[in-house]
Amino acid sequence: MPAQLRDNNWLLSRLDDLWSHYFADVSQDNPVLIGFGRYSKYRLGSIKMERRGHRSKITITGMFKNPNIPTAVVDHTIAHELVHYTHGFSSKKVRLHRYPHAGGIVNKELEQRGMGFLTKAYKSWIKKYVSKSIGAN
Repeated sequence: MPAQLRDNNWLLSRLDDLWSHYFADVSQDNPVLIGFGRYSKYRLGSIKMERRGHRSKITITGMFKNPNIPTAVVDHTIAHELVHYTHGFSSKKVRLHRYPHAGGIVNKELEQRGMGFLTKAYKSWIKKYVSKSIGAN
């Protein structure tokens, strides 16, 4: 069976799935866009608020177009950015914390929302990924 084509439509379907299953209580107060960015080995995802249009833009590393990257790792990255949105970073929501990663708040939120399995998959993958990267130098 051929691998699933990973393009911006695929990312949007992943975002929609995560939002409807795990963030259904979070209103979309401004438009949220998602797309692949350039290939980046270390910055896997980001969310930024556009100055004009007041849209939140989630950018995912182009590295994740590779179907060998587990879908759970991509989902973890998207969910991580959705937590930032939920906490008022790069969104019109009230900011809940001073810093976006204070006290491991992102992983705590993912766990509370029933996505601990994504964090586990991500940690397993990143361990192998970093060891390969170090070995390649």
